[in-house]
Amino acid sequence: MSADVDAVSAPGPGPPKGATVAATELFEANRGHVFGVAYRMLGSVAEAEDVVQDTWLRWRDVDASVIRSPRAYLGTVAGRIALDRLKSARAQREAYVGPWLPEPLVTDAATDPAAHADTADSLTFGFLCVLERLDPLERAVFLLREVFSYPYGEVAAVVGRSDAACRQIAHRARARVADEQRRAARRGTVDRAKAQQIVSALVAATVAGDVDGVQRLLAEQIVLVSDGGADTHAARRPVVGRHRVSRLIINLAARVPRGASVDPLWSNGDPAMLFRDASGAPLLLIAFTAGDATVEAIHAVVNPAKLAHLAR
Repeated sequence: MSADVDAVSAPGPGPPKGATVAATELFEANRGHVFGVAYRMLGSVAEAEDVVQDTWLRWRDVDASVIRSPRAYLGTVAGRIALDRLKSARAQREAYVGPWLPEPLVTDAATDPAAHADTADSLTFGFLCVLERLDPLERAVFLLREVFSYPYGEVAAVVGRSDAACRQIAHRARARVADEQRRAARRGTVDRAKAQQIVSALVAATVAGDVDGVQRLLAEQIVLVSDGGADTHAARRPVVGRHRVSRLIINLAARVPRGASVDPLWSNGDPAMLFRDASGAPLLLIAFTAGDATVEAIHAVVNPAKLAHLAR
């Protein structure tokens, strides 16, 4: 996905007092792109939706007729807003208790504009967690350039640096996320139906307490990462290895509260299970990253604040 270098042509006679129908339609046509930029920057559904709203408020007060590429313009506006928010949240994230995972994003490639095939790999839990290793500036440059294919001139306008500086930042960021990019690209070749089949078999074996069956479906060096925040019980460190992970997930399955329901869905591009209590409130979301024959990673979100947007 590319953005025009010259997103805005010469200024017109002045912005309209309110958005026209055409301007509103242009924004709605690009809403998914705006959300996609913001979510990948922030890892938060709620904050990404706030960025969409802020972007709309700014778009409403410009003359859309002079915008040569609405997609590029809206993406740069959203990028600036998200970058400011990410800088403000940096200290809070560094003090986060236990592993940090993004808020789960329910994805359907057929209907979700934030999950198009050419950028789907950048939605996964694993990829977004790797992006947490980057500072806000690196993250913004990497996403705009490497994921959304913005030219360096547009990237520079978002982050307030020169083209040359952005090239150096992008090079540094690429090196830091290269391994996860390769893993994501390889996993991206796994057929969705096959991935769902592997996960369904794993869930069935887990519920049945079939230790051998569970272990056959887990990669030898599988990693389970759980995010409970400060107030919810969850492993404070990643659990590694099929033997440890198999015991953990079987024990978790045995402790699911009576009356709880399970909704199968897709979250961040992976098959997932959303557990709800008897009232329908979300308790836990588990996403499974499948390889050719086994599950290679499990991400469990238990933090109630990160599940609130999934409430019925």
